[in-house]
Amino acid sequence: MKHTRPNGIEILSEDELKLMRSAGLVVAHALQEMTQAAAAGMTTSDVDAIAVEVLARFGATSSFLGYEPAPMLPPYPAVTCTSVNDELIHGIPTQRALKDGDLLSIDFGACIGGYHGDAARSVGIGELRPEVAVLNQVTYESLWAGISAARLGRTIGDISYAIQRFITRAGKYGIVRGYTGHGIGHNMHQPPDIPNYGKPKKGPRIERGMCLAIEPMVTLGTHNTGVLDDDWTVVTADGSIGAHWENTITVTKHGLWVLTEIDGGEETLNKLGIPFGPLAD
Repeated sequence: MKHTRPNGIEILSEDELKLMRSAGLVVAHALQEMTQAAAAGMTTSDVDAIAVEVLARFGATSSFLGYEPAPMLPPYPAVTCTSVNDELIHGIPTQRALKDGDLLSIDFGACIGGYHGDAARSVGIGELRPEVAVLNQVTYESLWAGISAARLGRTIGDISYAIQRFITRAGKYGIVRGYTGHGIGHNMHQPPDIPNYGKPKKGPRIERGMCLAIEPMVTLGTHNTGVLDDDWTVVTADGSIGAHWENTITVTKHGLWVLTEIDGGEETLNKLGIPFGPLAD
């Protein structure tokens, strides 16, 4: 069974990690279906409805619906966060119609047996402006740079530093500072925080049984953000477009296991020369 470190970090057993994988697979399938379906003329509520159907099909519950991170905030009213263009994260699905050139970020979480999976994808609607397409690719690759830095015995700061280094080498982008990746397990958000910038060899050490949601958020402008009157939608302060990618991972004795990729991350990790290490069924 799981146990919790004094710093609040959960250490899960192999059986619990397999339940985390079950939740992660629901997330992976839902995000695949939503990103493939997203098109001009669809509303963000239409996208959310796809996720509702996937949850029912797999017998899972939503990690997002009714979520209350603080007493003064209203419960979150949907099963996905659908954020468009300068809406960076936590966008509430509405009757807003997507149009060609939009960049749509879909964040989704599912729970099975009390264990959570959480991931996000940003997808272009129609043809993106070249600089927006590059932004999205940089954000995607920075996610995998962060994932690749996770090793047993390394630190959370090593992940943060790898993400920051990749983005700053790619160009002049804003790395969002007010929101971070996080630990995940019995709760969707739990210690440790995983910033997308930082110094190597700092922070908690990575151990077997830890699950981490790594999620770079990158903009074409500054790192500054604001929140709309709905109390949820986070937007870029300068109106620039932002991208958001996320995966939930764990590190086994064999290597990395990406719980929210359908293949466990095997194809991408092999391309990067990183050991792939799922648990045996």
